[in-house]
Amino acid sequence: MMSAPYDRLVRGTLVLPDRRLPGGWIAIAGGRIAAIGEGAAPAALATDDFGDRLVFPGFVDGQTHATSYRGLPGFEATSQSAIVGGVTTMVDMPYDNPDPLNTIERLESKIAAVEAKSYCDVALYGTVAPGQGTGAMAPLAKAGVCAFKISSIESHPVRFPRLPADETLAILEASVDTGLPVGLHNEDQEIVRASIAALKKAGRTTPEWHEPSRPLAAEMAATASFLELGKATGAHVHIVHISHPRGYDLVARYREEGVRATAEMCVHYLHFDDARDIGRLGARMKVSPPIRRGVIDALWDKLAEGRIDLVSSDHSSWPVDNKLVPSIFDAGAGIPGLETLVPSFYTDLAARVADPARILCEQVSERPAKLFGLWPRKGALAVGFDADIAVLEAGSFTFDASVTHDGLNWSPYDGETFAARVSSTYVRGHRVWDGSTVTGEAGLGRFVPRIA
Repeated sequence: MMSAPYDRLVRGTLVLPDRRLPGGWIAIAGGRIAAIGEGAAPAALATDDFGDRLVFPGFVDGQTHATSYRGLPGFEATSQSAIVGGVTTMVDMPYDNPDPLNTIERLESKIAAVEAKSYCDVALYGTVAPGQGTGAMAPLAKAGVCAFKISSIESHPVRFPRLPADETLAILEASVDTGLPVGLHNEDQEIVRASIAALKKAGRTTPEWHEPSRPLAAEMAATASFLELGKATGAHVHIVHISHPRGYDLVARYREEGVRATAEMCVHYLHFDDARDIGRLGARMKVSPPIRRGVIDALWDKLAEGRIDLVSSDHSSWPVDNKLVPSIFDAGAGIPGLETLVPSFYTDLAARVADPARILCEQVSERPAKLFGLWPRKGALAVGFDADIAVLEAGSFTFDASVTHDGLNWSPYDGETFAARVSSTYVRGHRVWDGSTVTGEAGLGRFVPRIA
């Protein structure tokens, strides 16, 4: 124990790595957790007592696209949305506007933007451009990127290009020495483009044709090819979103063969159903790979079986105008999700499992922190970790997208009732959200390099 007062005490029902601690307290000093206990607490300059509310480690969103629309200045609004949703660390994708993060110079520019604009901490993916070669991978890894991301389908020729199989193989071979995972956007380009062309020719361009335009075969073919390349190289291959239970079984099968393979779930696949929701939401629920029909229960079974390695938002910073176009094939893919990741997942967990707090903590704090090399700094309420904290208040709360903090103010979750909300957020001991007001400031956020 310190002899001088701690900077701050936070009290409540602590969700610790090994147990839940009612009436617990966290003592913070110098932005880190200095002590944890229960009962009589030490002296502190400030105390925030949340009674019986659940106190979690700050959430780590393993997949965000903060800069895909507004460019690097997009960190400001996106990170405000993050802290309101209890996310204290974003793991941001490399497909920035106008150029992807594939060189040291672009990494330095993105770090500068994080530390000037962001309200929360940020870890960064890097990427490799077509024809670039693998020479920049080791320097980017040494400079702290947490993973690499590539795609088997092109969304944009520069920002989000496709990597051919030979270059993918070389990237995986080069990744082994870095120790970093390589993530894949897993859709087969030829299958998807042929499917879209056929539907367009038939005049089938309304929202219900998005899911058939990206058939399961396209997703599974890309996934299986990448896993096989992982087996050949010994690389850590990470599938960044799987929309169907078969994909999780496929990853598990390769893992049983000794492949370093992991599988990520985006929270919207656990919540929406194409057949049930497409009529009311239309392009507002367009994501790729698509939200599919009749698989929600089977996806929840995969979570129960331990085949999902982490749950993320895949937050995309698209304005709603990008969705409201005549053809579904011209609408942007992706939805905002930083403020709904935790409330939605907790609500759905509470309806299905006995201990929703434990699974929420594992899937959205501990596991992403470990996968992306941020542990033992992020991901747990433990002595020596950063004092990143999210407080969850149970109740009945209607989500109003018009007051979100992402600068977008739309969501497919608009009007839904959640069983919890984030009532306070702390980033390295600084209270940045008090349940009604953002109290943090742009520039508080820091780049978090991967820990070797």
